[in-house]
Amino acid sequence: MNRSVIFADVSLLLVAFVWGTTFVLVQNAIAFLEPFSFNGVRFFLAALILGGWLVIFERKQIKKMDRKLLISGVIMGLFLFIGYAFQTIGLLHTTSSKAGFITGLSVVMVPVFSLMLLKIKPGFNAIIGVLIATAGLYFLTMTDNAPLNIGDAYVLICAVGFALHIIFTGKYSSKYPALLLTVIQVSTVAVLSVIFALTTEDWQQALETEVLFKANVVTALIVTSLFATAIAFFAQTAFQKYTTPTRVALIFAMEPVFAAAAGFMWANERLSFSALAGCLLIFAGMIFAELPAKKTFLTFRKKTAS
Repeated sequence: MNRSVIFADVSLLLVAFVWGTTFVLVQNAIAFLEPFSFNGVRFFLAALILGGWLVIFERKQIKKMDRKLLISGVIMGLFLFIGYAFQTIGLLHTTSSKAGFITGLSVVMVPVFSLMLLKIKPGFNAIIGVLIATAGLYFLTMTDNAPLNIGDAYVLICAVGFALHIIFTGKYSSKYPALLLTVIQVSTVAVLSVIFALTTEDWQQALETEVLFKANVVTALIVTSLFATAIAFFAQTAFQKYTTPTRVALIFAMEPVFAAAAGFMWANERLSFSALAGCLLIFAGMIFAELPAKKTFLTFRKKTAS
């Protein structure tokens, strides 16, 4: 296997790990700082980090800025904003482990949106994977201990945003410089988050040192702005072009697994048997959706023939 492909896969797996393990951190932070305000500060800090690196070390990329690149970055940023806005709001009402698995449904949404937007027909595996994951979502959310709530609905909308972000990242990442494209999309999320914070929240909390320097808030902001935003989205934009969409989707399917593990270890979250079965079905749907159709068909024939 090509070394660049292996390096890309390992880098994207680390991205999934960081994203999955930050659910608990974000949930603890938004108990003190409201969602849009938190995302505004988070993405503003990430934009400063990436923008500073761009100006100091990669200034030549700025010369490649044009209208098409700007629009592409803004489109990616818009879907990223939708994903994070609804995910962060959803975490106010649901558990981090549930949010992680519902967010993971974006993996099986990708082939559906590919058909709608790019006219790419999903294979048999993708269709079955969506059905399996949808059944898993039912078992995960419709339980005695953790019934369906408004937070789960918000996180489902977030999954749609992330699915569209994956599609458009694949479309634009090979056309434009990765760092410049990442700066634009992260800055777009920062601007939109600040606008919504100013209009819907008590945004002055974001300026209060008593709030910003609470242990839960400052830890979450440092980890999410540097690792889960600046480094993670630069890595996704830079490395997604070196591997296949199937591999990317399969790697990102590990995010909800990491989220559930983090919720179990750090937040003492417990899933009922039904919810656990739902998690397993969602993960199985993600995996099944990305299996090569030919391999699946041959396996099916061998089982039926024996």
